[in-house]
Amino acid sequence: QVQLVESGGGLVQAGGSLRLSCAASGRTASMYSMGWFRQAPGKERDFVAAINWSGGSTYYADSVKGRFTISRDNAKNTVYLQMNSLKSEDTAIYYCAARPGAIYTISTPYDYWGQGTQVTVSS
Repeated sequence: QVQLVESGGGLVQAGGSLRLSCAASGRTASMYSMGWFRQAPGKERDFVAAINWSGGSTYYADSVKGRFTISRDNAKNTVYLQMNSLKSEDTAIYYCAARPGAIYTISTPYDYWGQGTQVTVSS
């Protein structure tokens, strides 16, 4: 079992930055691939970024490439999402997810999910 708790969301002006954190608990949490997804009101949950267990492989949605950076600190069992140059269209609830094994850029293979953290970008 892995428990995930997101933090760091909030209200920010367009062009600003936020850093989200996802703290994982569980004996083997550092061995899991981790992903960030987001869901805007009335829309489906979309892939944002993912990282493998070592941090050596990362993937990003086209809409966030060059603006967002995913990273992890396995000593702290924490994954981060640094979000720069935020736009109003980045407004959503952001969810952290975990799965053993390879990275996926779709939500269904992920076994564990956090409760989400709200990010609101004002224009």
